[in-house]
Amino acid sequence: MTDEVDQNTILITGGAGFIGSNFIAYFLDQYPAYHIINLDKLTYAGSKENMSDFVKDSRHTFVQGDICDQKLLSQIFASNRIDGVIHFAAESHVDRSIEGPDAFVQTNIVGTYFLLEAAKKAWERTSSGQEESPRFHHISTDEVYGSLGKEGYFNEQSPYAPNSPYSASKAASDHLVRSYHHTYGMNICITHCSNNYGPLQNDEKLIPTIIRNAIEGRPIPIYGDGSNVRDWLYVADHCDAIDKVYHKGRAGETYTIGACNELDNMSMATHICEQLDIYYPKAKGSYKEQITLVADRPGHDFRYAIDATKMSKELGWKPQTEFNKGLLKTINWFVKKYKIQTV
Repeated sequence: MTDEVDQNTILITGGAGFIGSNFIAYFLDQYPAYHIINLDKLTYAGSKENMSDFVKDSRHTFVQGDICDQKLLSQIFASNRIDGVIHFAAESHVDRSIEGPDAFVQTNIVGTYFLLEAAKKAWERTSSGQEESPRFHHISTDEVYGSLGKEGYFNEQSPYAPNSPYSASKAASDHLVRSYHHTYGMNICITHCSNNYGPLQNDEKLIPTIIRNAIEGRPIPIYGDGSNVRDWLYVADHCDAIDKVYHKGRAGETYTIGACNELDNMSMATHICEQLDIYYPKAKGSYKEQITLVADRPGHDFRYAIDATKMSKELGWKPQTEFNKGLLKTINWFVKKYKIQTV
């Protein structure tokens, strides 16, 4: 366990979502002296069920609300000594951003701006005499860098080239956060992670969709020809990386976080089906027979891959979860969630 520190109050936005809720559970375990204020709107991507492991913990305070609510943000900062912000809250589903970009612009750009302003104003009033200003850690994505070909990796120097309304809105929020460091001296860090997987992920994402459709006997939809490649990072390893950047990352810096687990979507679907065949076999046939190619989505980036050398050299981080073990944990968790019994 990490050494205890003096009482700190951290504002975490989006703590009822997939990564945010996993992070709060991790953080409370690592830092017994910390108190967390968890601000979440509870949209489709967040739920009270995701907070079941810590919702009654006295070190956790849940506030249902919107980061676009300036009055609420002001009240939170006025009523609490906020020692840092870790900003997860975002609209993050690419398909939804294609169907309706408005919510992505509002939450990811405008909401981040309102949060930055609330933090800046509060910390300007309370920073006198402090040796180090509070940290604002912004959680971003590798999708802001666009699409890779068959070779190469994203790193902290990669140029921005977003290809969807989602990634464009995240890119804009990154630029806002960076500007508050260079213009106002705010102590910020930005992290760009590859695709996460693990318990509590939203049902609409790729891996939960594959598992759910497989065990419910429905077609498993795979975009295009299934050749799109992603680097898969187990959520617990991401939580560890965020912890290290929040506490030890250099102010004003960005860090890319990945696990070097590249897999195309067809291979992912096949692998999950093979695991289901072993541990949750059907009465007849293989789950792989349900894999179905569907029309590709607009602006579908071909490949993402991360070079996490900076994380390793500066902060001593590397992923700990072997991919097959992490995936089996994920499969078991979702099968239990959907209450499917083995045949």
